[in-house]
Amino acid sequence: MDAIFWDIGGVILDSSSVRTAHERFVAELCERNALGEPDEVLGTWRAELGAHFREREGTTFRSAREGYERAMAAVGDVPAEEWEPIFERTLFDSIEPNPGAVETIEALSNRELHLGVISDVDTAEGRRILETFDVHDRFDSITTSEMVGRTKPDPAIFEAALDAAGVDPQRSLMIGDRYRHDVEGAKRVGMRTAAYGTEDGPAIDYRLSDLRELLEIV
Repeated sequence: MDAIFWDIGGVILDSSSVRTAHERFVAELCERNALGEPDEVLGTWRAELGAHFREREGTTFRSAREGYERAMAAVGDVPAEEWEPIFERTLFDSIEPNPGAVETIEALSNRELHLGVISDVDTAEGRRILETFDVHDRFDSITTSEMVGRTKPDPAIFEAALDAAGVDPQRSLMIGDRYRHDVEGAKRVGMRTAAYGTEDGPAIDYRLSDLRELLEIV
């Protein structure tokens, strides 16, 4: 293979640590601003954030930052200059990588291949996550749906990443945790696929129970 592409959320990033960060964020806001019971406020916050993404048209990109703003408007009148620093601190103090992600990225970066990211995250947030885990500079390219204007499984985001890397899709591998978005999307443009924590399906070439297994596959 000439290139390995990673998803961020659910593959590099442990998604459960993001949920923990959101819980801590809302709990601190409630304590500071008397917004109500934290569990109820968290439910409203998550519902609004979810609605923000569900309302997008097809694979059109929608910013997570705009979703956070919408969710905050629903739970109370807290100025952005107050809630944004709390959100940033609780998020980046709480997030964790999935087991084996960092050491596998480091090992692959020392091999003769292109290491890239294909992710639906906002560009700045994605880069900050990679910096927090000290792997940002290990990647040769980062392609986000914000850059392309489309989310997975739209072929445009995979094709943009392949063009940036200058590699043949058949000699490239996509690692993802969502079957329809990551695995089927990559397979449609001719890439090989590795599934991590997703359901089974015919588009899967390799299944990973541990990200370190990728080193043997490559």
